[in-house]
Amino acid sequence: MTTPSTPTRGYTASKDQLLARLRRVEGQVRGIEKMVDDDRYCIDVLTQISAIQAALDKVALGLLDGHARHCMHEGAAEGRADEMASEMMAAVGRLMKRG
Repeated sequence: MTTPSTPTRGYTASKDQLLARLRRVEGQVRGIEKMVDDDRYCIDVLTQISAIQAALDKVALGLLDGHARHCMHEGAAEGRADEMASEMMAAVGRLMKRG
């Protein structure tokens, strides 16, 4: 009996780095929770939120890069280049609509 293989994603090669970044962001979010619980100054909390958003933007850019270099390449080889480009541009649009 064969087991299905895990698909290779655009981020597979950098998965450990990606997970480490996400764990750091998670820690930052817990830090903000503590800041609010401790009644810290609003601007200090907002500054930390801005730092988290910047860190998540870096994660998103890394994922987009991997998608463009790996997933879209595979999609183009399968004749789905336009579909893949539209999908990626929709994702970019969603990322840019924050706020």
